[in-house]
Amino acid sequence: MGTELLVDAFERVRDAVHPAVNGLTTDELTWRPDGESNSIAWLVWHLTRIQDDHIAGIDGDPQVWTAAGWVDRFALPLDPSDTGYGHDPEAVATVTADAASLLGYFEDVHARTLAFLAGLGEADLARVVDDRWDPPVTMAVRLVSVIADDLQHVGQAAYLRGLVQRLTGD
Repeated sequence: MGTELLVDAFERVRDAVHPAVNGLTTDELTWRPDGESNSIAWLVWHLTRIQDDHIAGIDGDPQVWTAAGWVDRFALPLDPSDTGYGHDPEAVATVTADAASLLGYFEDVHARTLAFLAGLGEADLARVVDDRWDPPVTMAVRLVSVIADDLQHVGQAAYLRGLVQRLTGD
């Protein structure tokens, strides 16, 4: 698997994130079908946090979330290292953001991801980045895992957008 295929996959995530978020109000972005559900805001924030966390974990640089000040702009009542993994419904409800913030943070992480991928070669993709698993996780496997997670969550966000639009008549 070449880095060009990974770039294409991350671009597909981007191509799905924008239509899921663009034009929605903060109320629409934070709407949940019931108290146990995720919101569009939480889903897009979470998929971006996971991508940011995992790319930073591989390359050793600080996360965009903290280094670029997004943690302060969002001002969520969460630990700065929180990615949303394991959030209960109450924690999900704390993630509120407007479309510009969600897309701004996503775009910063996306640009960082593409820059990271541009510096990789085939040998880098075969490097083990997590030996806590059997078999150990290579960089290529970790990146595919991020893509799969991102695509799953952006699909959920797109579905929620459809529900929101049906309810509001937009």
